[in-house]
Amino acid sequence: MPPEGAPKQLMIRAKAPLRISFGGGGTDVSPYIEERGGVVISATVNKYAFGTLRPRQSDPIIQIKSLDLDVEARYETAEQWRFDGKLDLVKAVLQNFTPKQGFDLFLHSDAPPGSGLGSSSTVMVALIGLFKHWMKLPLTQYDVADLAYKLERLDLGIEGGKQDQYAAAFGGFNFIEFHKDATIVNPLKVSRQVVNELEYRCMLVYTGRTRLSANIIREQKERFSTGKTTDVLDQTKQLAVDLKNALLRGNLDTFGSLLHQGWELKKNFASKVSSPEIDKMYEAARATGAVGGKILGAGGGGYLLLFCEFDRKHEVAKEVRSLGGEPTEFAFEESGLQTWEVHG
Repeated sequence: MPPEGAPKQLMIRAKAPLRISFGGGGTDVSPYIEERGGVVISATVNKYAFGTLRPRQSDPIIQIKSLDLDVEARYETAEQWRFDGKLDLVKAVLQNFTPKQGFDLFLHSDAPPGSGLGSSSTVMVALIGLFKHWMKLPLTQYDVADLAYKLERLDLGIEGGKQDQYAAAFGGFNFIEFHKDATIVNPLKVSRQVVNELEYRCMLVYTGRTRLSANIIREQKERFSTGKTTDVLDQTKQLAVDLKNALLRGNLDTFGSLLHQGWELKKNFASKVSSPEIDKMYEAARATGAVGGKILGAGGGGYLLLFCEFDRKHEVAKEVRSLGGEPTEFAFEESGLQTWEVHG
């Protein structure tokens, strides 16, 4: 506690929402974007990446603490910001903004890396939000998402798609178009009634394991480059359009069936998108009362999204729990990146 009468310290906070991708995932990955253009339909949920930045007044020291990973680091010079696998997301942001003042930085997320909810990209968006607020930079939502993509995918070379950064920056339900020279976010005006029904009938299930998405994405890109998945990705892109139309019209049983079709297509992207354990859990859920669903993110683990018959959702939850899954309720989040100040 600071002594009585001492000036209060400024703290800047940021939170950015994690996302659920309903369809089109895989078409947001290069080189498909450049050659054929991709689309994704997604929505953000009430799970977040958080950050707090507390400027130091008297020294240039940078102290970073990841509360989830239980990792701490202390830097005194810019030469120490080498990419070595430890807090590289933070280092990429530091290299971009080159702060002249010391600070303490605290990070944590509601989902671990490899969850399929876009957690690493969402952390990057939250980090950029902190520096945007602190340095009073006039960055738009597009600017934040573009920079997050550049730092994560290009500067750090982390394999992945392009949707997560835009979902976290904008928030809400979006139909996102990916072109060679531009990304366009189309916010969807989904009625409150439809959102309520989606929340009522959907379930997130943690499969009990995370996965390294980069390896799956790498194989997906190789398959596309040899022409093996072009048709499947084209069908996936059309499915995203169909999902959008079903959602906007409130045809949720159709929406659930389309989720299932998308999952069947997605399993052709790469060999490790699914696993015997995931297949067993999903088929058991379908037999018990799930209309459709899919593994989120690149696949291989993380969270499974299930759309259920309303009167059998509890049976589905019981069944997946018996197979080692962790059912989780959630709500949709309308807002994207948010930053604010506190003094304490």
